[in-house]
Amino acid sequence: MTDTASNASNYPLLARPHILLHGVVDDAMYDSFRSQLCAATIDGPLVVSITSLGGDPEMGRAMGEDVRLLREFTGRETLFLGKVAVYSAAATFMASFPVDKRFLTRGSRIMLHERLMTSTVELSGPLTTLGATLKAKLHEIEDSIRIQEEGFADIVRGSRVTLDQLRDRATSNWYLEAEEARELGLVLDVI
Repeated sequence: MTDTASNASNYPLLARPHILLHGVVDDAMYDSFRSQLCAATIDGPLVVSITSLGGDPEMGRAMGEDVRLLREFTGRETLFLGKVAVYSAAATFMASFPVDKRFLTRGSRIMLHERLMTSTVELSGPLTTLGATLKAKLHEIEDSIRIQEEGFADIVRGSRVTLDQLRDRATSNWYLEAEEARELGLVLDVI
């Protein structure tokens, strides 16, 4: 077992994240993220921590895109620190960081699952228009699956988990303890 005290001392930057996110991944979290990002120092690595049971995957993707753009346009190193719970949309956000820039605190868990949809299709009107309504819903589902696949590929890129393994496990909510995530290469280390 790793000595936690000495392990944490290997990553002193993680002790004081520049951006602290907690709660539901939603518009309010995105606003908080943007405000903290604008207020953060512009020099050195940027550390972002999150604790979340999930929320809106599109807000997770939006925050992730901001991180990616910052990294690509400025060359600034960005580090991810998951604390306690990195579930669902928070894991979507985590996927925007390369695996060698991801960290979890002891006792943290990641939960990965398929995107969810609850929808009712109401068919009303002339018969010749109903096919378009059904096709529109089918297109929405197909596009959501494509977005899910892109996110899954980002989560596993550089790890020892294959896309097929993630697909198989995600159908029934895959919970990973921090140490298991490290062993599978989904995160660099546990502090």
